[in-house]
Amino acid sequence: MEAKAHPGPSAADLERPLKVEQLIARNREWAKEMAEAYPGFFGSLVKQQNPEILWIGCSDSRVPANELMKLLPGEVFVHRNIANIVHTADLNSHSVIQYAVDVLKVRHIIVCGHYNCGGVAAALTNNQYGLVDHWIRSIKDVYVQHEQDLAHLSDQERLDRMVEINVERSVAAVAGSTIVQNAWARGQVIEIHGWCYRLADGRIKELGCDIKGLEDLKGVLRVAKSLKAGSPTKPGN
Repeated sequence: MEAKAHPGPSAADLERPLKVEQLIARNREWAKEMAEAYPGFFGSLVKQQNPEILWIGCSDSRVPANELMKLLPGEVFVHRNIANIVHTADLNSHSVIQYAVDVLKVRHIIVCGHYNCGGVAAALTNNQYGLVDHWIRSIKDVYVQHEQDLAHLSDQERLDRMVEINVERSVAAVAGSTIVQNAWARGQVIEIHGWCYRLADGRIKELGCDIKGLEDLKGVLRVAKSLKAGSPTKPGN
């Protein structure tokens, strides 16, 4: 089924501050519109979810996974956190990955960051933000390690490049997990993709750091080498 554009007013058109009653009313409108546009849609959702995609993205409200790929509810299994980080010791993200791989049998794992990411921007400063400082520490460590290599870039280019590097690192972390490697070893088809979303025009940029199997694990080394320097990738179509 092809997803249709969201009808009706946006949150900006509603009374401020927002009231819960407004949101419940909008839910009723949405459910009615979906049932009319896609007869039997909710009945199919009740039976099971069968997504082919695991989306690992940022919690930013401006980056909605389903909508920007024009997909319906039930077509994407979604995990989001600040700055789309995959830590090797993070039980949350790895539990999601395990369920997606072992139970849902997804074929694609997409790590998608976005330019002008506040989490990455925070990691490039010496400011303290509280608990989130611990979460973004890995980004800060990479930045400190390669700060001189990135010094020739403008502030915006440096932020853009670090957004990309952060995605590349998370792609490598997913590929290096025992969950994914074991799945590849038993012949399961899983492709891992690294993307960045541009808020300015709504387009996705493929970063070229895809890893598609055990034979492609050299891609992890290629990703590691790519962290050293370079300008952010040029915008694509």
